[in-house]
Amino acid sequence: MKDASSESAAQIPLLASIDADSQVHLIVGANPLAAARCAKSVQAGAKPIIISPESETLQSTLATHVEAGSANWIQREFQDDDLKSLGREDVDGVVDMVFVTLGGSHPLSSHISKLCRRLRIPVNVSDAPELCTFSLLSTYSDGPLHIGITTSGRGCKLASRLKREISSIFPSNLGSAIDRLGTVRKRLWEEDFAAGLCDTGFDADEDDSTGQKHTFNNLVTEDDVNAAKTRRMRWLSQICEYWPLRKLAAINDSDIDNILREYSSGNTKAIEGNGEQLPQRKGRIILAGSGPGHPDLLTRATYNAIQSADIILADKLVPAPVLELIPRRTEVHIARKFPGNADQAQEEFLRMGLDALQKGHQVLRLKQGDPYLYGRGGEELEFFRAEGFTPVVLPGITSALSAPLFAEIPATHRGVSDQVLVCTGTGRKGAAPEPPAYVATQTVVFLMALHRLSALVDSLTALSVEEHEGSSQRTLWPKKTPCAIIERASCSDQRVIRSTLEHVCHAFEAEGSRPPGLLVVGASCYVLHKPNGQKWIVEEGFRGLDELRSPAEIAATSHEA
Repeated sequence: MKDASSESAAQIPLLASIDADSQVHLIVGANPLAAARCAKSVQAGAKPIIISPESETLQSTLATHVEAGSANWIQREFQDDDLKSLGREDVDGVVDMVFVTLGGSHPLSSHISKLCRRLRIPVNVSDAPELCTFSLLSTYSDGPLHIGITTSGRGCKLASRLKREISSIFPSNLGSAIDRLGTVRKRLWEEDFAAGLCDTGFDADEDDSTGQKHTFNNLVTEDDVNAAKTRRMRWLSQICEYWPLRKLAAINDSDIDNILREYSSGNTKAIEGNGEQLPQRKGRIILAGSGPGHPDLLTRATYNAIQSADIILADKLVPAPVLELIPRRTEVHIARKFPGNADQAQEEFLRMGLDALQKGHQVLRLKQGDPYLYGRGGEELEFFRAEGFTPVVLPGITSALSAPLFAEIPATHRGVSDQVLVCTGTGRKGAAPEPPAYVATQTVVFLMALHRLSALVDSLTALSVEEHEGSSQRTLWPKKTPCAIIERASCSDQRVIRSTLEHVCHAFEAEGSRPPGLLVVGASCYVLHKPNGQKWIVEEGFRGLDELRSPAEIAATSHEA
C-alpha cells in the first residue's frame, strides 16, 4: 500500500523564476494560444520563432509581433532539425524552450514532446499535461514583484481566480516600494563597503527562498563589533519584516532619508518594535455616501471610514442615526448650509478638509445618498486632486431609487414603466431647471424639489410664457398623473404622501414638511397603492429594517453610539 503523504510530496512541482533574456523560444502553431505564448516570451526578453505553414492564417497579435520584428515567422511545417538549428550560436543552435499549441491529440504534439525530452529541451504542449516538462503559471506582476499560481493542470480557471484573490490583498504601489527599498539596500551596502564596514561587495542575487537566519532578532550590543558592522542592513531587514505592507507601499524617498537621518542621530524609536512610530503620514481624503437614512444601509466601506477618520465633514442632512455611529474621539463638523449660503458653506468645508489633509489627517467627507448624484462629489474630487490629494470615493445607496422602494413604488413595472429619470428640482444658484416632457411609461424622481414644489408642478403641467412665445412642442404632464412625496426614507419616521399632480401641493401645505424628501411622478406610483377617490393619503412610519435586526444587534448599536 502506497504512503499517501509520500505520493503527494513527490507530485509537488519545482517552481522557478527563469531568466529568459535573449533565449530562443520555438512556438509551433499560429492560433490565439500561440499569440499568448509569443507575448509572454517577448515580455520575458526572449526571441520567439513561430513555425506554421504558409497556408495557415497568422493570428493578428502574432502578425503584429512579426511586423514589429519582435518575433520571426518560418512559413512551413515543423522539422525535427529545427530543435537543434534555430537556437543561439553560443549553445550550438539548440533552442531554449518549445511551446506546442496544436493540442494533445495532434500527432505532431507527441512527436515534438519526445524529441524535446531526449534533447533536454523544456517543452509545453497545450491541453496535454502528460506531454509537458513545464507549465506556465498564472502570474500577477507589479514592477519587480511577480507571484505565480499553478494548479498542476487541474484547474487553470481556478488558478486565474486565485491569482486575483491573492493580488487583491496587496496595497497599490507595492512594486514601486520594492524598487525603492531595493535601491536603498544597495545604497546602504555600497556606503558601508566603502567605509570598510563590509567584507564583501553587494550581493544582488540573494536567494529569496531561504528563511531568515536564526540571528535575525539577536540583540546588537555596543561591544558586538561584527554585528554592528552591518547594523544599517539589519535595520532595513527589520523594516521589511515588521512594517505593515500598506505602510511600506506608501513609503517615499523623503521618508527613507528622514529615517536614515533619525537612525544616524541615534533615534531608533521609529524602527523598533512593530513599526508603530512611522514617518508622518500623508493626509487622506474619502468622499462617501451615507445612503438614504437608516444606518443599516451604509456600505461596510463607509462604516469603516467613519470608524477610522480623524475628522468628519458631514452634510447637514446626514441623519442622526448615522452620525451616532461616529466615535466620540472623532472631530465632527456639520455643513452650515442654508438657502443663499450653499456656496460659502461648500468653500468653508473644502478649506477645512485641505487644512486637515496638510496636517496628515484622514478626512471623511460624509454626504447624503451617493456622492456623485447631485452631491457635488465630482467638484470636490477635482478640488482635492488639484491640491495633491486624490480622494477615494465610496458609493452610497441613493434615495432616488431606494426611497420609492421603501414607499412600495416600483420604479419600473412591466406594462407600466420601462424607464426611470432622475432630476434635480433646483439648479445652480437656485434656478429652476428645464422640466422634462411627459412620457407615459416613465417614472421621474425629483431630488431637492420640495421647497419649490408648487413652481415645479406648474412647470410640468403648463407651458411657461417663453415656451408659449416659442411655440414649444413639449408634452405636458396630465394633472391626474399619480405622484408621491417621500420623506426620511428608510427611517422610523418615514412619511409617504400619495396623491396626483393636481392635489399634491395642497397635500404638502396641509401636512407640512419633514425634510429630507423627494417627489416621485408617474403611473408606477399607483401600481401597489391606489387612493380610492381620495385626494391624498398619508402613511406614517417605517420599521421594516429594524424588524430584521436581532435584539442583540440593536443593543450593540445602542452601546456603540
